[in-house]
Amino acid sequence: MNAVKSRLDTWLGRFTMYRLVLWVLGILAAYSLVLNALGWLTFGIPQMLVHLAVCLGVTYASNRLLALLFRTTPHSESSLITGLLLYFLFWPTFAPTDMAGVALACVLASASKYALAFRGRHIFNPAAAGAFLTGLTGLNIATWWAATPAMLWLLVPGVLAVLYRTRKIAMATVFTVVSTGIIFVELMGRGMTAGQSLWQPLAQRPVLFFVGFMLSEPLTLPPRRWQQLALAALVGVVFAVPYNFGFVANSPELALLLGNLLAFFFGQRGAVHLTYKGSRPLTPGSREFRFEPDRPVRFAAGQYMELNLPHRKSDGKGRRRVFSITSAPSAPEVTFGVGTAGPLSSAKQALLALQPGDKVSATSVGGDFLLPNDAGRPVLLIAAGIGITPFLSHLAASGPGRDVVVLYLAKGRDELASCDALEASGARVIARLADGSTPPAFMHDAGPSRIDGTRLKELVPDVSGRDVYISGSPASVESLRAAARSAGARRVHIDSFAGY
Repeated sequence: MNAVKSRLDTWLGRFTMYRLVLWVLGILAAYSLVLNALGWLTFGIPQMLVHLAVCLGVTYASNRLLALLFRTTPHSESSLITGLLLYFLFWPTFAPTDMAGVALACVLASASKYALAFRGRHIFNPAAAGAFLTGLTGLNIATWWAATPAMLWLLVPGVLAVLYRTRKIAMATVFTVVSTGIIFVELMGRGMTAGQSLWQPLAQRPVLFFVGFMLSEPLTLPPRRWQQLALAALVGVVFAVPYNFGFVANSPELALLLGNLLAFFFGQRGAVHLTYKGSRPLTPGSREFRFEPDRPVRFAAGQYMELNLPHRKSDGKGRRRVFSITSAPSAPEVTFGVGTAGPLSSAKQALLALQPGDKVSATSVGGDFLLPNDAGRPVLLIAAGIGITPFLSHLAASGPGRDVVVLYLAKGRDELASCDALEASGARVIARLADGSTPPAFMHDAGPSRIDGTRLKELVPDVSGRDVYISGSPASVESLRAAARSAGARRVHIDSFAGY
């Protein structure tokens, strides 16, 4: 099971979240055309093709025009995703008024990224904003026709892939249970059977499409996991409970917009603009990049930041990348440790090509890979290779009283990063070097043997009483988590990444 999970993590890690969503929505759009040709949908192929062309074309063109007016770089992936979402929200038709409404929704969705924004960060999900505002005009109303039983065959695996890749399974579960539970009770009260009352919200209402592609959008979510779970429950209630206040009635898009507004007050309000200051080698295969933010960045030690790195000839992963922050929250500069060995993605090439004074923007800050608030709780930090990066922030922010043991796994001595920072932290550092080389004098030598439960227990006898944090590649993390559990660890936290 662990091997299968590791392979799945590695494969999905080849896609950024945005590229994965774009692929899944594109496949679903093609699937909807096949269903129509087979008679499972009744829109008409010409209507669907024109509707798809309008959604993609108008959204893409309006986004580029607005980006030009606001003197910013357009994000093509984002506009295509928004266009595909609107394709599934509005009914395909040749009725002139309805088509005008769809076009208006596309323009309003693009405009919301700029007009309904704070310090360069859009507040609302663009597709939901466009659909809601268009509904107020009376030109067209979102029907969310993606909630069709025939779509489930590909919709369910597509949603699961996105939620698994973005680690939003728990949040999605909370929303689904809350919203489906409320609808279930309502339908049972109308005399439906239990089976019908459960089937309808999952197959004929947009619960799954909503949570998979819209509620999970990272730019409109709060940064912490508990905040996301609370938000999912609240949005689930607003999504499912019927209400009507004059010209405003309950709708999925309104529920999402209210959730977006609440999430805005939880996190980093506004985009963060960073000025590149320089870099230095950490190991032969990694570098530390330094940036000066234009204003203080709100983050906690162990969190990540997503950078937007515009560049020509972007590869299949797009231009946005997530990097673990290595600096302390109180530091004047924000630093990132980045692996630079092997074939380089286009984004890494863009990062390496930066010159001092160049500016980039951060689109989000988040993550829950945080040490316990109680400084009296001992911790064990297990890093595999470049997985040391979030721990550098932990150690820089920790006070001298915390009991910290670091187990650092690397190929050899020259692959140990930031030895000066590790030594200055005062933590007990244990190095396991695969080539059998000798680590620096301040580190305890674990030898080259594989770390399993028995060996971990020998190296850290009190492992069962420590909070264990593991960071590295998916395969390394799964193996080390199994070792920690075997050694008696009860509280294990993981942070894995498959490359970027």
